[in-house]
Amino acid sequence: MATCIRTDTYTGFTSSIHQQVDQNPMSRLQIGVMAICFILNMLDGMDVLLVSYAAPVLADDWGIRPEMLGVIFSAGLVGMAIGCLLIAPFADVIGRKKMILIALTDIAFGMMLTSLSTEIWHLVAWRLITGLGIGAILASMAALVSEYSNDHRRNFNVGLLQGGFPIGATITGFLSALYLREYGWDMAFLVAGIVTASMIPVVLIWLPESLEFLSKQQPANALQKVNKVWTGMGYDAIEHMPPKPEGHVNKVALGDLFNDGRRVSTFFLWAGIFFCFMTLYFTISWITKSAVDAGLPLDKAIYAGAIYNIGAFVGTASLGLLSVKWGLQRTLFSMMMLAAMLLLAFGWINTSVVIILLTTFAIGVTLGGGFNLFYPIATRLYPSHVRATGVGWAVGVGRAGAVIGPLLAGYLMGAGASVTVTFSVFAVPTLLGGLCVLGVRKLTA
Repeated sequence: MATCIRTDTYTGFTSSIHQQVDQNPMSRLQIGVMAICFILNMLDGMDVLLVSYAAPVLADDWGIRPEMLGVIFSAGLVGMAIGCLLIAPFADVIGRKKMILIALTDIAFGMMLTSLSTEIWHLVAWRLITGLGIGAILASMAALVSEYSNDHRRNFNVGLLQGGFPIGATITGFLSALYLREYGWDMAFLVAGIVTASMIPVVLIWLPESLEFLSKQQPANALQKVNKVWTGMGYDAIEHMPPKPEGHVNKVALGDLFNDGRRVSTFFLWAGIFFCFMTLYFTISWITKSAVDAGLPLDKAIYAGAIYNIGAFVGTASLGLLSVKWGLQRTLFSMMMLAAMLLLAFGWINTSVVIILLTTFAIGVTLGGGFNLFYPIATRLYPSHVRATGVGWAVGVGRAGAVIGPLLAGYLMGAGASVTVTFSVFAVPTLLGGLCVLGVRKLTA
């Protein structure tokens, strides 16, 4: 395919590449990037949600009270927040692919070492360490998918990437319902760690580095690396690289998140993710236990968690398409309003298994699926040179809400609050998060 790539300036070079990628159909290499990142996000769903499915078994085996279960849930979320804030931004410095490899290694070892825990503090420590990798990997995947997508499919692809999370969580849920009691929670974590480790050679061999990173940082053999990717996408080889851009290209440019009129939008984005994360991680952490408290037997309660995640995937895929025509903010706002109403409804439902499962599915569609629209919003808010930093910090700051959510639920339930009261409380941050997203502007990236 004939291409015209400017190499006289860095800006001209990257603009030419963006134009080609934006205007042409997706190649097999680009689709491969989407597929690998989707699978990695499936594994994130497994690694994050397994502790939720194992919670009833852990509580029975070790006599753990709800308050301490909340601490165990939140330990992984604290790690994710630290990973997003302090580790993920270095993907803009060392490269998306290298960050993904580092994070995968951390997650795999963290999951396997969790299986060896014999005391509560072991679980807390290893969930914290595993969370570091989970938090670090997400921004790199979102940035890669955004950069390898054409303009027509970018919103959908970045949103669909997040659909891997509930699919992984769903598969894990069904397998947990079948085998968790028989083989034990420790074997489940060991298998999860081995499966995660199996993706390290896949990433090493087949996942390409970001063209934006190679163009900006120009590491050793940058031209050969760029051409391997560029010709793999069906374009003509580039003869030479542009002049390396001036400035602090080897430093995390945190201040750029607030430049060019993005200050107000950044704060609204952070607030929206914070509030919605509170409810999201309350539901995915406590939905199984709450279903048990609502009267379901353990196997049916685990299925409730899995069905919630099926709903999240359905919502992610369908809402990504809807947002192309209806707009990201309008779609996300509407879903959060519906999710708040469904949370109120769930608290009052204790009539039948079918009604509980249907309501759980609907919460997954609106809350789980709707929340994933925050990622394409973040990738479109920030320019490519700080995209991983922008996504990492937005999710990292928001994960403070993810930490608070399960802890708050644990203390509410430990104090004797009913399922009705608990779910009603979490309808409030859902409403606030939906309102905040309306304040995000400057989606020009």
